[in-house]
This record gives sequence, structure tokens and C-alpha cells, in this order.
Amino acid sequence: MNLKNVVEAMELISLRLSTCHHLLLLSTFLQIVLHVCSIGVNYGTTADNLPSPKEVAQFLKESTIIDRIKIFDMNSEIMKAFAKTDIYVTITVPNGDIPSLTDSDKAGKWVQDKIKPYYPDTKIRYIAVGNEILHWGTKEQIDNVVPAMKTLHEALEKAGMGEIKVTTPHSLGILASSDPPSSGAFRTGWDTGIIKPMLEFLNQTQSGFMVNPYPYFGYSPGNDSYCLFHPNPGFLDPKTGNKYDNMFDGLMDAVYSAMKKLGYADVPIIVGETGWPSLGEPWLKWVNVENAKSYNGEMIKKSTSKDGTPLMPGKNFEIYIFALFNENQKPGSLAERNFGLFKPDFTEVYDIGVKNGTAPKKGSGDSPSSKGGGSGSSSGDSDKSSGESQSSSSPKTPYGHSGSLGKVLDALAAVVFVLATLFGL
Repeated sequence: MNLKNVVEAMELISLRLSTCHHLLLLSTFLQIVLHVCSIGVNYGTTADNLPSPKEVAQFLKESTIIDRIKIFDMNSEIMKAFAKTDIYVTITVPNGDIPSLTDSDKAGKWVQDKIKPYYPDTKIRYIAVGNEILHWGTKEQIDNVVPAMKTLHEALEKAGMGEIKVTTPHSLGILASSDPPSSGAFRTGWDTGIIKPMLEFLNQTQSGFMVNPYPYFGYSPGNDSYCLFHPNPGFLDPKTGNKYDNMFDGLMDAVYSAMKKLGYADVPIIVGETGWPSLGEPWLKWVNVENAKSYNGEMIKKSTSKDGTPLMPGKNFEIYIFALFNENQKPGSLAERNFGLFKPDFTEVYDIGVKNGTAPKKGSGDSPSSKGGGSGSSSGDSDKSSGESQSSSSPKTPYGHSGSLGKVLDALAAVVFVLATLFGL
């Protein structure tokens, strides 16, 4: 019995339940199922050796617990490939298109051309208007990002697709201060001029504030354990008295503090990107499989638990790990090309518990795209990473060993069987 079967059976059982006790029981089990599988990844395609989008969609659906992806464009091939997979998709409006989308007619045409042909077969979750626009955008793009978000939302509502949320991702360069976390504040000028009206819009439309925290870029030799969730003394925020033992929590609470100062602490925070590379230049001693596995494994825990942070206890964050694949044509350092969880042949760079089956066999679906040109290992993957990912004695993942999601589903299937017997289904 797979996840979909379990959920469908539980929903059927709910029709037979009449007491508050049984409804509470059912709700609890459904929350467990949905809670385990809320894992997102960024699906980049800057490579010449990747499998086709159809193969990727099949692999994610059948062989992983990943249930949402984020792409950096509006790729029609990817949109088609993810139709009827029940995997959520976040698409990105190019920064250069932002000014034109302030025009209601152009925004309406964009929705008709870019969204309507695929929705609802493809489960579009968010439209990201630009990417880190306050960091990389021109003045015209920055000035128009909030108006474009509003106009695009109105166009979606008019087209009957208002359940698709509109947001925009931010680098943490938007913060003027972040240490200690209670001092978190947005940069002067952006705070009330852009971010406050943006938060008001997100609050009104029940969307989320998307940020890209990267402890990797805050690494220094003296704070390695703090960046990587390893045991360390931590520090106390003098204002709140809260103890912080990892940088991710500190950054998230700094963002929360900044939002609270503007009056919008209730807007959900979405982690649009975060990750750690597994291979880099020889002098980047902190870039290796062990550290990537440690950091991204903790991101899985953050996404699938309600640990929250000191200022947001009990919260579980929607997190999109960067990235799905190593991308051998990305510009910049070797590390930039090695953020992936998987190699192009679908083997894991390291095991953090996202794979729950076997990859689709080559030839069983579409062949790799002409751009891909094959499914060999991406540039830079070392023998060490390959050996570690295949090791039968690897440490436990957040769910135990790599196959334990199946055990969770088996247990839930047993519960379904018992309840079905009780209610004569």
C-alpha cells in the first residue's frame, strides 16, 4: 500500500466515523502521513547531462518522499511533466518581466498563456515574482515588485485560480541586523517602502514570506559546529534569554523579529532555498559530503517536525532544499555546481532519507532530453561521495535508515486495515 492508497482509505473511513474520539484519531493519523512527506527541492537545469523532466517527475513521485519542487523559470516541459503527479510546483517570473506585470491586461494575458494551459493538472503552489529582487534587481524592478505581485494575484482571482499564491524570494541581504536574533530588522528604506506593503499583501492573500537562509555562506572556522547543527555551547540572546545552538534558527528568528517590528509576525515564513555543497575547491575544507549530509539532514528534520525555533516554537517550515541535482554548467566555483542531492543518474550523492524506492530504469520512460545527452555522473562527484551513499552501514537518517518511510506506511496501512475492519469497509 502506497501513500496515496493510505490517504484514500483513511478518507473513506472518515465517512463512517461518528464520534469525536474517532474523528480525532483519524485526524491524528492523517497529520502523521502528511507531516512525514512535506519535503521540497529546487529543481535547477543548468547542466548538459540531466534526465528529461518526465523521468524526473516519475522518479520523484515513485521513488522519493519529495512532494514539492521550485523551478527558476516557467519551463513548459517541466510543467507538462509534473501534471497529475500530485507534486506541488512553484514557478518563477523572470526579474525582467516584473515591470510589465504591473499592467492588468498584460498580467491577465500572462496568466492565460503561462498558467491556464497547465493548471490544475499541474499543482501550481506559488508564483515567485522574481528571484532575490532586492539583492539583484534594477531600481525599476525593485519599485515594481509589489505592484506586480498585486496585479498578478488579481489576474489569478479573475481567472478563477486564486488558490495559487503569489510571493517573491529574498536573500538575507534584506536584513540590516541579525545578531542577536531579537535585533533582526530590515534595511532602512526597504523596510517601510517595500517590505511592509509586501507583508500586508501576503497577509491579506494568506501567502508566505519567502527567504533564502544559507548558513553555508556564514561559515567560519570558529563556528563550524554552529552552522552544521553539531553539539556546541551556543549563545544566549541577551534580550530574550533564548539559547541558540545553530545558525539556521538564529537567521529564521532574525527574519521573524524584523517582520514583527513591522507588525506582521503572523505571516508564515517559507524557506525558498537553503543547502550545503558536497564538493568544492581543495581549500574549501568545510565543503564535503559529511557536512552537506549533516546540514541537509537537519533541514529534513526541520521540515518534517514541529521543533520550530526559540521565537517560533511548534512551527514546522515549508523548506525547499537547494538543489535536486548537481548542475555541471553553473558558473562560478566548483562548489556552486555540487549542491545536489542526486546525480543525473538518480543515485544519491549522500543519504538523508529522501529516497524510498528504486530509480526508474533507463528506457522505461522517455529518453534523456537532447540537451541532457545522457545520465552519467555530474562533474566533480568524488569516489568518496559515491561510496558513502551506497554504504550499508551508513548512520540513521531522520526516519531511521533509508527504507524506513516504507515502514511508516506499512504501520499506517495496518491501522487502516484495523479501522476498515471496525467499520465494515
